[in-house]
Amino acid sequence: VQLQASGGGLVQAGGSLRLSCAASGSIFRITVMGWYRQVPGKQRELVATTTSGTSGTRLDYADAVKGRFTISKDNAKNTVYLQMNSLKHEDAAVYYCNANVQRRDSTWSAYWGQGTLVTVSS
Repeated sequence: VQLQASGGGLVQAGGSLRLSCAASGSIFRITVMGWYRQVPGKQRELVATTTSGTSGTRLDYADAVKGRFTISKDNAKNTVYLQMNSLKHEDAAVYYCNANVQRRDSTWSAYWGQGTLVTVSS
């Protein structure tokens, strides 16, 4: 299973970016898919996740991004998106996607994408 993230780049403060992360490989289902970010010298932190269960889909956000970022998932494409609006300097980081995957052999693993850099300028 591989996760391919894309969409990072340079944006002015107040601007928007949309990140994408596509999962491919021997996938039976993905229950949790989300985004984390990391800046040098700090721990990786959760940004947003989407969790699919029997009762529906739950979206969770870090307090720092609530109201500005929106996570969504295309189940048919095993792809998660992060729409980031009103970007602030403190949003600059390497963004990593993560997925909790049940493979076709019924085993489970968590996977990380390669990271995509978001830079926010003045």
